[in-house]
Amino acid sequence: MKKCLTIFSILLVLLFIHSGVEAQCAMCTKTASQLGEKPALGMNQGILYLMGAPFAIVGLIAYRWWKSQKEEF
Repeated sequence: MKKCLTIFSILLVLLFIHSGVEAQCAMCTKTASQLGEKPALGMNQGILYLMGAPFAIVGLIAYRWWKSQKEEF
């Protein structure tokens, strides 16, 4: 159990520290290019931050489901 949680935590940290990630759609890219470099980087980081919430929610639901299924057997 702890091993699985540790691996998940490491993968989550690696996901967020990867500096070459671009998470902009075509419209966001065009808007960001008009803003300049620093605001575009901030906008990109904000998009990545907002993307993490649904993944965390789905991960929590999957973990609780897995744990409840494990207890039944």
